[in-house]
Amino acid sequence: MHTRRSLLKFAAGWTAGSYARIAGANRRVRLGLIGCGGRGLYDAGFMQELPDVEVAAACDVWLSLADKARAAAGGAAVAIQDFRAVLARKDIDAVVVATPDHWHAAVTILACEAGKHVYVEKPLAHNIGEGRAMAEAASRTGRIVQVGTQHRSAPHLAEAAEIIRGGELGPVHFVRVWNFANMSPDGIGHVPDGTAPGDLDWNLYLGAAPEHAYNRLRHGPTFRWFHDYSGGLITDYGTHRFDTVHQIMNATAPLAVSASGGRYVLHDDGDQPDLIQATYEYPGFVMSYEGCVFSAHGLGGRTPGLKYYNARGEFDRPNGMAFYGTNGALFVDRLMWEIYPDLKPASWLARPGELSHETRIARRTRQGADATRLHAQAFIGVLRDGRKCPCDVATGHASTAVAHLGNIALATGRKLHWDAARERFLDDPAADKLLDREWRGEWAALFRS
Repeated sequence: MHTRRSLLKFAAGWTAGSYARIAGANRRVRLGLIGCGGRGLYDAGFMQELPDVEVAAACDVWLSLADKARAAAGGAAVAIQDFRAVLARKDIDAVVVATPDHWHAAVTILACEAGKHVYVEKPLAHNIGEGRAMAEAASRTGRIVQVGTQHRSAPHLAEAAEIIRGGELGPVHFVRVWNFANMSPDGIGHVPDGTAPGDLDWNLYLGAAPEHAYNRLRHGPTFRWFHDYSGGLITDYGTHRFDTVHQIMNATAPLAVSASGGRYVLHDDGDQPDLIQATYEYPGFVMSYEGCVFSAHGLGGRTPGLKYYNARGEFDRPNGMAFYGTNGALFVDRLMWEIYPDLKPASWLARPGELSHETRIARRTRQGADATRLHAQAFIGVLRDGRKCPCDVATGHASTAVAHLGNIALATGRKLHWDAARERFLDDPAADKLLDREWRGEWAALFRS
């Protein structure tokens, strides 16, 4: 999907270099928050902890949310319902895009056209075509677009990358990624279509997505379980971990993907699979992804005293990555890493009573922490002093594409071979048609597939 026209009315008065950076460490940064749910408030709140950063506009299609965010922001913030009014304001330097996934592309592209820098939450886009268009818009306009994959700012994950690259684990040719949760038996439940709240612009919420009657499950956190707006568990949770695998393994794109899964347990109103297993072939290694929402036990066993991401019971370990080397395995999640060493060579041939307990490497653990504060505040540093963006739009696009490839492989039911340079499948025009989608109504004028 490529831009068809640039809507110059949003960019009037801006020159190519006028706002390449917000020069000077003490320069006030005025933000527009677009999408005022919990995540948007979280990101903008961390940015506002820094001196001379303010949210000047809080925007949401549900005006009640925008008004709550305005009150939380304080100062001279105003509540706005249509994001285009935020982009038209020349006093706003950058926007935080925390809308549902299907809105990320249009808001980010038009923000770039309007001269705004962008912090956009993950997953970058609803589909691969939209992600490519976002990357092209940032390049064309010279705007900074940082993606909210906060693992990139986590010191303990940078350490994990050094462990792998330093050779301590030995050669790594297999990586496992998992996201588990137990939503059985009811999932998101059943809710009939109804009437939208009076201060919610439902048509604007749908945007380029297919037309549908108002349903509260399609609006709010449960939007992720509808293909019209999101890619399900693999894009919501998997994208973070794919980005970390790319970071640790110094990888950019798979060569091939196949997937299995479907809806086996949940019988709710959502349409995303409750189980997906995808196998990705990269140069030099294979990655297996498992997403399951009817069990919380993605990997058994925990180390006493360590904190694990989203662990709720005594034994569950619902999210993580495992890197299997010849000397041992490195288990990683958002909050920690730990090394499980293998025994020294040939000891596995001995009888159980004769096993040596000498290991090839040492058992080690590291407690880390969620890096959202670091990642969000880094965006302000990028604007002010030109430091390197921790996850730019090209990097975020590459990681998000991995999730979309898994969904496309599941939809086609066959192994797909991927040409990352062209962003097309090899000799599979039917699969290519799933790389993007037609946009609805007035938004269709922005793009041509």
